[in-house]
Amino acid sequence: MGDSVLDFDKPDLLPGATHDLAGFVSTLSYDQIPPDVVTYVKDLILDNLGVIIFGNQTPWARMVAEMAMEAGAKPCSAIFGTNHKTSAPLAALANATGGHGFEFDEIHPDGGIHPGSIIIPVVLALSETEGKCTGRDFITSTIAAYEVGCRVGMASGSGLFYRGHHPQASTGVFAATAAAAKIIGLDAEKTQQAMGIAGSHASGLMAAQEGAMVKRMHAGAAAQNGIYGALLARKGFTGIHNVIEAPFGGFLQTFSGTPAPEHLLAGLGAKWQTLNVAYKPYATVASIHTALDGLRAIMSDNNLSADDIEKIDVGCTKVTYRHCAWPYKPEGVTSAQMNLFYCLAVVAIDGDAGIHQFSDSRLEDRRVLDLIARMQAHIDNELDATGRSFRHGGTITVSTKDGRSFERRELHRRGTKENPPQPGDIEKKFRTLTGTVMDEDTIQSLWSFIQDLEKKESLDELFHLLAKAK
Repeated sequence: MGDSVLDFDKPDLLPGATHDLAGFVSTLSYDQIPPDVVTYVKDLILDNLGVIIFGNQTPWARMVAEMAMEAGAKPCSAIFGTNHKTSAPLAALANATGGHGFEFDEIHPDGGIHPGSIIIPVVLALSETEGKCTGRDFITSTIAAYEVGCRVGMASGSGLFYRGHHPQASTGVFAATAAAAKIIGLDAEKTQQAMGIAGSHASGLMAAQEGAMVKRMHAGAAAQNGIYGALLARKGFTGIHNVIEAPFGGFLQTFSGTPAPEHLLAGLGAKWQTLNVAYKPYATVASIHTALDGLRAIMSDNNLSADDIEKIDVGCTKVTYRHCAWPYKPEGVTSAQMNLFYCLAVVAIDGDAGIHQFSDSRLEDRRVLDLIARMQAHIDNELDATGRSFRHGGTITVSTKDGRSFERRELHRRGTKENPPQPGDIEKKFRTLTGTVMDEDTIQSLWSFIQDLEKKESLDELFHLLAKAK
């Protein structure tokens, strides 16, 4: 059958990849992790906790939490920022839905995955249920999962997205499974089985980005499936032993038309992909952040207001154009946060695209719609040719009503390794988001706890803080 996907006799895409990733997860110790990776992951944990606590207050996250509570499961794990507890799988479902519930969760640029909004709910849900977990256990499990999830995302390439799959729910199951397997102490063989179980539940369709609430739940589904995979593997249930690299029906072969399996193991344990996870300053899809950064810079440098703008034109990569540049229609908060033109408009008018720019009442704001009508986007072939590492880059041209024109190209958005956040950015975001739910004493205690996480012999205080609400 030639090159048909039905060829059963082809070799694995990278023989032993699932086995080796499972071995890495099961044997990784805190002492093997470089200090800079530990320091950075604590920032990621704080950022994600703020995002989750805020996200859990959104209508869609509350619906998921209500459903979880109605299931009547044993109350073992907290739904963050509330007084509610449920089972570990359902708590992870609810918290991860909140974590991905407002487009504020960090992203690994080359992997296309928002790992923390999946991983941290999994680690904490199982830690609270299992007990006896230390701060170092939390850190080690989180980093092991970041390394696996980011690598599977990199190996999937852009082909996964072009086939209409959402990385959060597809590659995300491997991040979730690694987190779950590590925190409950599975050995390498059972970790491999857990990946093979959860990998069969990879899912998520990109059509959800145009307004469906289910897009928010993609992280939650991945988290829940990762926990189920690990818990079943602990009991002896088996999965696909080569789930990632199998030549027929394996994850990469099925989901990605252009897999790059060499990324799965390259630098594993030496080159830490955790350090490449990038903070988000805007509550929008990451693909458009360079355009938003460029617009803010042009307006600031030239003392422009939204009323000065006649026209905005954005040149972007093919993936960003397809992902974000459809004609804007007021179809819900999800759609607005994913749309290039809406987000440019609110940045031009307000100077930001954060928690105050995406209320339902704002989506049909006449001033926003009038500005959107004077925007356009096109594929920048030169930028597109630079490859996956620059797929979020963009060139923005602003024309003013008095005849002036300003152009700016941004290759790396704010929050990336190449354009890192400024001192205090993460703390300010954390305090802003948690301040919608928690009092100042709780916020400070939570911040301080994570700052000293590696010194903590118990996570009980953390669970107490996460369950507090105003």
